[in-house]
Amino acid sequence: MAPVITEEIPLAPLTALGLGGPARFYADIGNAADLRFALRWADERALPIFILGGGSNLVVADEGFPGLVLRMRSRGMVWSESGDETLVDVQAGQPWDEVVGGAIRHKAAGIECLSGIPGSAGAAPVQNIGAYGQEVGDVIRRVRVLDRRTYEEDDLDRDACAFAYRDSLFRRDPGRYVILSVSLRLVSGGPPCLAYEELATALRRYVDPSLPQVRDMVLLLRRRKSMLLEEKDENRRSVGSFFKNPIVAGQAADALAGRAAAEGLLAAPQDMPRFPLADGRVKLAAGWLIERAGLAKGLRMGAVGISSKHALALVHHGGGTTAELVRLAVHVRTAVRDRFGITLVPEPVFVGLDWPA
Repeated sequence: MAPVITEEIPLAPLTALGLGGPARFYADIGNAADLRFALRWADERALPIFILGGGSNLVVADEGFPGLVLRMRSRGMVWSESGDETLVDVQAGQPWDEVVGGAIRHKAAGIECLSGIPGSAGAAPVQNIGAYGQEVGDVIRRVRVLDRRTYEEDDLDRDACAFAYRDSLFRRDPGRYVILSVSLRLVSGGPPCLAYEELATALRRYVDPSLPQVRDMVLLLRRRKSMLLEEKDENRRSVGSFFKNPIVAGQAADALAGRAAAEGLLAAPQDMPRFPLADGRVKLAAGWLIERAGLAKGLRMGAVGISSKHALALVHHGGGTTAELVRLAVHVRTAVRDRFGITLVPEPVFVGLDWPA
């Protein structure tokens, strides 16, 4: 049976921000056959297409989307063992945190630090989601896709997905593939990842933290930062981190730390948050830069503002517009650029509008 295609469906309720106008056309997609039908239907009418997952990382235009929005609704996880590995094939519409919970139940390490990240499994490779020292791209075995040029299914291995920091082939070429399922390779009985200092410090009372203990602590840390989608949280309407942590050359990071110390923003240059990378570059903390640029947590600009718990999250407090949110984001970008000479780049996907240059 072909999927039902409806008109003028509000998108705001399907997003974490609760902002944006309607989809001109909309359909729920349960399998590859549904997807082929809907893609052909849109192509015959020369309509743009957008693939919607959990809606947790989207900024939708106030005018909505002028084409066909397809929401991936397929569910299911198939677990298996192979030597010292735990393998799982996950349908695109499966909520991501349920995948992490399943890994913990199977005593499999590799994604425990990605607990509490909202959205669907099919969206995880697009953003190459990451947190607390882990990235999903590190454990992806293959991604099952439908090629929009041929309407045929294909398997892309990890290398073909070209993962990078909050980036992938799917984000760089959004019109080519639709993700149907994701296959992960985890470590059976493996130790949890404690590479991130904040997490390791929070767990120091445990001699040998277990996977469930790490998951629980990650959820607690995210809750303290309003990074969980919880109805009672005043900061709940956000996309999480709105900006990527900037990556700069080592010398540039040293110069910035020295300047910040000289200007009294730090007691000493070594106190600046920084995360050295294997290639010699350094990842900086965007939230730290935002606050040191004079933008405090809890700042309000009408119906939008900066989270009261985390400077990297921009929040919709209700009754606002996407235009207001974008103005706030540009204000934050400008403040950091003027103060430090670093241009922040947004993390979310923009639907029906472009990020201002």
